[in-house]
Amino acid sequence: MRKLVIAICALLSFFGVSCQAQEAFRSVDVAEFELAVADESYVVLDVRTPEEHAEGHISGTDFNINVLDDGFVAEALAVLPKDKSVALYCRSGNRSKRAAKILAENGYDVVELATGYNGWVAAGK
Repeated sequence: MRKLVIAICALLSFFGVSCQAQEAFRSVDVAEFELAVADESYVVLDVRTPEEHAEGHISGTDFNINVLDDGFVAEALAVLPKDKSVALYCRSGNRSKRAAKILAENGYDVVELATGYNGWVAAGK
């Protein structure tokens, strides 16, 4: 019985550690993202296509770099300051999670808008 308890504890510890390792960035709601956009210690990044950005974007967006472009990583690393946190968004929250993971792996402190620009608009922002 004691071995079973130890095995279960070890298994739970393993899953707890691996779950924490996957959270290299934070997904936030509209209210928290709005605070980040207003905070000067953040740069705001739209990772949608230039066409999507031109159709409408969050006021205060500093950069628009398409995460689906082959040059995304190189361009992002070249223009995003390392001394600021990055608040990023896409249309619905899918591409932004991809971009957030990439930037977090490259040393950036990142928050991403979980619901994307669509969620921002739906919230009346």
